[in-house]
Amino acid sequence: MMPITRRFLRQAAVACAALWIGTASAQNFADVKPSPQQTHWQDLEFGVIVHFGTNTFLDREWGDGTASPRVFNPDHVDPDQWARAAKSAGARYLVLVAKHHDGFALWPTDESDYSVKASPWMHGKGDLVRMTEQAVRRQGMEFGIYLSPWDRHEPKYADAKAYDKFYIAQLNELVQHYGPLVEWWLDGAGSAGHLYDFRKYVEELRTYQPNTLIFADVSLFGYGDIRWVGQEDGHIRGENWNTIDRHGELRWRPVEVDTPLHKLQWFWHPDSDKTLKSIDELVDIWENSVGLGGQLMLGIAPNRHGLLPDADVARLKAFGAALQARYGVDKDLARQHTSTGANVAAALDGDRDTFWSAPGDSHQATLEVDFAQPVTIDHALTMEWLNAGQQVQKYAIEAWTNSGWTTVAGAEAIGHMKIDRFAPVTTSKVRLRILSSVGPARIREFQLFHVGR
Repeated sequence: MMPITRRFLRQAAVACAALWIGTASAQNFADVKPSPQQTHWQDLEFGVIVHFGTNTFLDREWGDGTASPRVFNPDHVDPDQWARAAKSAGARYLVLVAKHHDGFALWPTDESDYSVKASPWMHGKGDLVRMTEQAVRRQGMEFGIYLSPWDRHEPKYADAKAYDKFYIAQLNELVQHYGPLVEWWLDGAGSAGHLYDFRKYVEELRTYQPNTLIFADVSLFGYGDIRWVGQEDGHIRGENWNTIDRHGELRWRPVEVDTPLHKLQWFWHPDSDKTLKSIDELVDIWENSVGLGGQLMLGIAPNRHGLLPDADVARLKAFGAALQARYGVDKDLARQHTSTGANVAAALDGDRDTFWSAPGDSHQATLEVDFAQPVTIDHALTMEWLNAGQQVQKYAIEAWTNSGWTTVAGAEAIGHMKIDRFAPVTTSKVRLRILSSVGPARIREFQLFHVGR
């Protein structure tokens, strides 16, 4: 992972094959459907990724594999603190960087001496992957792992076949001994020119973790279940479609947006208090990732003690509070609607397991919300039921004013979630107009808010 100059695994196209998740021979984008694992993952919406290792102690972002394992010696490692802080921000899963590009493993791998077992931490008896996995589950969150294919320490890396066996052996240790994994992060920064046996990697992963989703760049089109957005500033740009086309093949590949809590810093550094992103910046990132139908992966980094700095903990908690202040269930004005039929009510009830359905075989439809008293709104949150594919291709949100129905927002894709922002309008009724859909539109939630800015 990191920094902005990341170079992903471009050479993987030579080995691409269709995965069991999200594959399709369909000719229409709307005919491609997600797997149950993908819809579950998309509902998680927000996770964190933890960077902690020898780089933490050497004030580095990129390790070269030469650091002594003895530099890794935190005196107060507390993954429970990491998980609590992440949960306070609203995160529902945590991915641990078990091995970064420098090759230092945070578990006592049998495949190398370059790990925590060669460090003074816990007298070489520690297992940070185990500690983190248990802490995350205690918080009711889901756990994932990042295992860098690029290894700047391991001598076997010079021999592609030998290294494949090495990587698969480490993968097997992780996928067999740390419970169910929600996500496996395949980051290939710096790997240009090295060929990996991704087919075999994925076969091993699927043997023990059939429900784990694989994050990868689109060059691993046949293997990945999740795609990178293309940069690390936390923003999705343009319309967000879950189905993408590569060389004429269609796949369901939802977007994950990765960005650190600190500006351009994935690992902890001594100046960390100066690089924290502001609450406004974090809310803007959330609105332009989760709020555009993607997944937010926010980077957090413990310090040399093994703790998140107090400023980071406070910032994460304040971030979560800010999101609740804007989009909490008690802020949804649509729930103040007047009595309506069960179909419309299903989109206004705050229950994501229910949804409004447009008439069968329709390609246009209208969902209307009426209020007994006028309300002022400036944000709308819409969620599409995606189990049958992404159907909506154009929509508008309209408010009733003195001059009649006035369009306040509109776009093409809705997808998992779409937040629309517009000038405040006071109205007694609002409607979501589906202007074009491939099949009948289904809306899980239509929520309305007055954020005030």
